[in-house]
Amino acid sequence: MTAPNRATLWGRVLVDELAKGGLEAVCIAPGSRSTPLTVAFAEHPDVEVYSHLDERSASYFALGRARRTGEPTALVCTSGTAAANFHPAVIEAHQARVPLLVVTADRPPELRDSGANQTIDQRDLYGDALRWDTDLPEPEADERKVRSLRTTAARALAETTGNPPGPVHLNCPFRKPLEPIAVPGDVPDAFADTLAGRGRDGAFVDVDSGRPRLHDDELDPVLEALAGADRPLIVAGPADPADLVDLDPGAVSELAARLDAPVLADPLSGVRFGLHVDDGPILGGYDGYIDAMPAPDVVLRFGASPTSKPLSHALRDSGAIQYLIDPAGRWREATFTATDLLAATPGSIVEALLDRLESDDVATDAGTDADPGSTTDADWVAQFRRAENRHWEIRNDAVTPEALAADPFEGAVLASVFEHAPDPATVFVSNSMPIRDADRFGRPRPADLTVLANRGASGIDGITSTALGAGSTVDEPLVLVTGDLAFYHDSNGLLAIDRCGVDATIVLLDNDGGGIFHKLPIEDFDPPFTDQFKTPHGLEFESLGDLYDLEFERVGPAEFGAAYRRSLDADGTQVLAVEFDAERSHRRRDAIRKTVVDAIETDRNGESEA
Repeated sequence: MTAPNRATLWGRVLVDELAKGGLEAVCIAPGSRSTPLTVAFAEHPDVEVYSHLDERSASYFALGRARRTGEPTALVCTSGTAAANFHPAVIEAHQARVPLLVVTADRPPELRDSGANQTIDQRDLYGDALRWDTDLPEPEADERKVRSLRTTAARALAETTGNPPGPVHLNCPFRKPLEPIAVPGDVPDAFADTLAGRGRDGAFVDVDSGRPRLHDDELDPVLEALAGADRPLIVAGPADPADLVDLDPGAVSELAARLDAPVLADPLSGVRFGLHVDDGPILGGYDGYIDAMPAPDVVLRFGASPTSKPLSHALRDSGAIQYLIDPAGRWREATFTATDLLAATPGSIVEALLDRLESDDVATDAGTDADPGSTTDADWVAQFRRAENRHWEIRNDAVTPEALAADPFEGAVLASVFEHAPDPATVFVSNSMPIRDADRFGRPRPADLTVLANRGASGIDGITSTALGAGSTVDEPLVLVTGDLAFYHDSNGLLAIDRCGVDATIVLLDNDGGGIFHKLPIEDFDPPFTDQFKTPHGLEFESLGDLYDLEFERVGPAEFGAAYRRSLDADGTQVLAVEFDAERSHRRRDAIRKTVVDAIETDRNGESEA
């Protein structure tokens, strides 16, 4: 590899090795010190470059790409506070196990702690929110150093998709000249013919990480407990990007049918939507009725902690045997009531359980042969199906145009978003109330919907950028559902619609502030509730439509469904803003939930009397 100077050589070698290792995309924020990296990426034919003016938006866009694909996306910025603006997205990638490669340019080491302009100590900048980080050596046309650089690039890329996946940080100090200006003698012509200069065919180092599985003898007690359970339950929590690729939802549905086990499928699990929902007991309304149901005795859990707090509390109070599956063997269960941790991929355990059940080699705790599912309470799944049907009947009555005209609430928008989303589509849902409404009111359907959210650290920063990053990876409709504070918080991210060529239907739930705080006891203390928690802003978001050349429409709750379907059929990006009173929405959610629980109790009492 030739180069006019050592900084340019360093950038070209690093990018060349990352591309050979499979890196397909990078998000770059402009800056001077990162010039060798930016030029190298811009010149490389195999890496797609997304240019962002704002580092925080760039980092969340990269996060969205990596979350949707399960493959690493790179980030590049200049030195100083530019690198600090990546930190929130790095934290989310760490918590949510999203592969992200952060490449920060830096000043020469001797300038640290010297008062030099735009110079901070960037070593260990992201603390423990990383899988690995290293300070690259200063550029030099030295064969051993360049072989080290190639090996480091291969290792860094592999670490992003290790077990567990997550962010990796490469800090790259550069001296001037930063531009591809010829410096005589800096890079000898013969260097291009060395192994370091030309690299290898393919990656310099191939890294095969593998995925953990259980041995048969380790799986035996799990199988015996599930097959011998009276009330088995499967809980599919929010999926890591790797598990969305690894886990076959159809296999989950088949396992549930074999065990007579209801599946409580989080909207982010990858299990709630798809053709398989017609084949097994895939349930989505549990947030509205779970505490009215009998407790399970054996639970198989995978994914992160459920979005639903009622479900988490029900599991906490159940006293059940709970098998928590986590491929990294980490503890992701904040109620601390799971009884067993299985360090294996969900896909491998589901497949192994199915194989064993199909072989009829199943024994109960008593040690006798058992027909799978034969010990299950006869009415166990039926009770859940009846409760689920009741929930959707009552929800449907609450979301008719007539009902919404009289008593609007935000959950009706989420119900419509999922009911009418195209097949296929990517649906990204903001934190706070939108994801909770998605959980309670997003009905399972046999459609190819990929539902995503930033639930690692559950912040409202970077929501728009993450959604647009996810949408940039696939040729299918993108729907973003966001609250007004999240929309305001990442308004800079809207620039990516034009610069990165991503169209979306953006559903803006505008309740003038932090509506979720109405769910907390602090609501009863005003002041300071309104000024310090709800924080009404009084903003009119139409100006953002003008600024970013977006179609902006305010629609009433009763008219949302029709406006949403029009947007899905239209070209370009539309923002549909729907105004709500947050307190009124909360009261309506509570009323619907009470109606569902009362109906379930009435049904149960009627059956007992019969």
